[in-house]
Amino acid sequence: MKIKEELEEKRLMLEEFFSSEDYKPLKFKEIVSLLQVPRGSKNDLKELLDQFIKEGKIMIDGKGRYKKPGDNIKTGTFSGTQRGFGFVILEDEDEDIFIPENATKGALHGDKVMISISEEQTGKRKEGSILNIIERAKTEIVGIFEKSKNFGFVRPDNLKFGKDIFIPKEHTKGAVTGHKVVVRITNFGDGSQNPEGKVIEILGHVNDPGVDIISVIRTYDLPVEFPDEVMRSLSKIPEEIDPKDMEGRMDIRHLQTVTIDGEDAKDLDDAITITKEGDIYHLGVHIADVTHYVTEGSALDKEALKRGTSVYLVDRVIPMLPHKLSNGICSLNQGTDRLALSCFMDINSKGEVVGHQLAETVINVDRRMTYTSVAKIIEENDEEECKKYETLVPMFHLMLELSQILRKHRSKRGSIDFDFPESKITVDEKGKPIDIRPYVRNKATKIIEEFMLIANETVAEDFFWQEIPFLYRTHDYPDEEKIKKLGIFINNFGYSIHIGQDEIHPKELQKLLLKIEDTPEEALISRLTLRSMKQAKYTVANTGHFGLSAKYYCHFTSPIRRYPDLQIHRIIKENLNGKLGERRIKHYEKILYEVANHSSKTERRADDAEREVEKMKKVEYMSNFIGETFHGVISGITTWGMYVELPNTVEGMIRVSDMEDDYYFYDEERYQMVGEHTKKIYHLGQKVVVEVIGTDKLQRTIDFALVEEEPVINGGEY
Repeated sequence: MKIKEELEEKRLMLEEFFSSEDYKPLKFKEIVSLLQVPRGSKNDLKELLDQFIKEGKIMIDGKGRYKKPGDNIKTGTFSGTQRGFGFVILEDEDEDIFIPENATKGALHGDKVMISISEEQTGKRKEGSILNIIERAKTEIVGIFEKSKNFGFVRPDNLKFGKDIFIPKEHTKGAVTGHKVVVRITNFGDGSQNPEGKVIEILGHVNDPGVDIISVIRTYDLPVEFPDEVMRSLSKIPEEIDPKDMEGRMDIRHLQTVTIDGEDAKDLDDAITITKEGDIYHLGVHIADVTHYVTEGSALDKEALKRGTSVYLVDRVIPMLPHKLSNGICSLNQGTDRLALSCFMDINSKGEVVGHQLAETVINVDRRMTYTSVAKIIEENDEEECKKYETLVPMFHLMLELSQILRKHRSKRGSIDFDFPESKITVDEKGKPIDIRPYVRNKATKIIEEFMLIANETVAEDFFWQEIPFLYRTHDYPDEEKIKKLGIFINNFGYSIHIGQDEIHPKELQKLLLKIEDTPEEALISRLTLRSMKQAKYTVANTGHFGLSAKYYCHFTSPIRRYPDLQIHRIIKENLNGKLGERRIKHYEKILYEVANHSSKTERRADDAEREVEKMKKVEYMSNFIGETFHGVISGITTWGMYVELPNTVEGMIRVSDMEDDYYFYDEERYQMVGEHTKKIYHLGQKVVVEVIGTDKLQRTIDFALVEEEPVINGGEY
């Protein structure tokens, strides 16, 4: 205890020393002398100084002296590129600093670094150089092994790492060229010398079935197997609910209740009830009561927090919770009693929630419906489907009626809807892609979207006004500079957005997206608009959701697959049962900040991994069509070529170097590609016919060539 107190005292002394105006840079031995640190405590002091460096409070200069960073010294995360240079994303700032190749000091993608920002700005972006690497992001890298006579090297899968890793002969573990391996870095090198490492695991050959996705899983450190302690704890989880668990709950098993999900969904965590009296709709959104089985601090809870979210990788799901819970007792399966946390809302004909109640309930789902079936009933009035679900048909039409009112209400306030086509990738038993097509959103999917949105808003507003510690889903206003750039860009197409007093209202972006609907430039402007906005995240402060134009928003509806939902269910239930006293409030104030940060990080990790697998499978799929031709639309133009999107959502590139009929240059002002001699013009949204001329699964690229003559087209059928 005494040592701990002494360390805390030293910490305070150091903080005081570095924050004083008359401090001067000192070497380690000078600090030891100044603070009169005994010989046995030198290591503790060194650890303390290292911690200060990690926190960005101090730095070490070229003479080995500890000093306080100046205004031009910042800390951030290094984002590498294939070409050696990189960018540093500054902490708590929306600015990236360009780092030339000769100034990276051996930093690798994801490393936390301290940089010096140059006062002279050569281009549009600020430039800097890395002073030191505070913390390495990864010590293990996944990549492809290549063998030479006396050594080997590994090309990292993550192209942002930018450097091959040298492997001495004695550390190759018998790997041969083409093996996918996991490498532990033993020496990170510097700006001039490549990192060095040793092979610690061979995942298989690059062409072996399943190795591609296993590589992504290992690259992103996604936990697959559940620890033994978690699996042992499952023996205490019942197959069906205990009658004792129903005591004290609202019994709503008599209400007509349905779930609506995709055909292949197994974890059904939301159910709906709906009735109407006069002008008031009574909507019930009932969510699986996962926290009844996943108690705070249990092995299940710790593992769920660590994972943060379920990850969906084309042919498999890495769940946040074991299947016994997610597909069993916590899944709202048809005809079974289940525990739920319900949000009952009274909604008027304008789409306003005029009353609500949260309650612990017992439900029993009448029918497990699919989006396809419900769409057949409400869109097509399909005779067979209507007869099959005769007793439920009025309910579905009432759902459609209310969802359209809610959507109109959301649209009126400025909520932005990005309607990009998502990809539905089908693979065979070996993981080989056999079909890719756009995922169709119908009226049934939109019904559930609207109901989940209104439930999330209602819960968030309730807890905001109760002033109880909570987790919100927030989306900040876009960066002023990015919005100005977007404004300049869209002017080229004859559009404009109004920016009032350095801020833009979401309604302006909503109006822009409506104007560009069904135009050739729609895809490009939609993507650029999305990129100009910030990422949504989890926070303990309620700062609103810009994209939804909502003052209050949280994630309440998916506790099976998202930890923040699970966390707020726990708070809601304690509040309902009068157990949220001062001690528990302090407890939540203490833990929620870290839960929010960690959940935001695991969400981004999952998104990146999912995108990576999708890109990989698209490249693999299109490799079956080398030499074949397709209709497509020019979706983007750059100095090095034109991007073309096919009807199945696959995007490839026509490189300028492959356009042999003329010398083409990029007209940046008009966003078009122009032939120098022929004056032939290619513009955004233009329909073209392309031939697939190459694919590279490692680089995740698809190469197209323009077809001049009208060929026999594949017809867009895949």
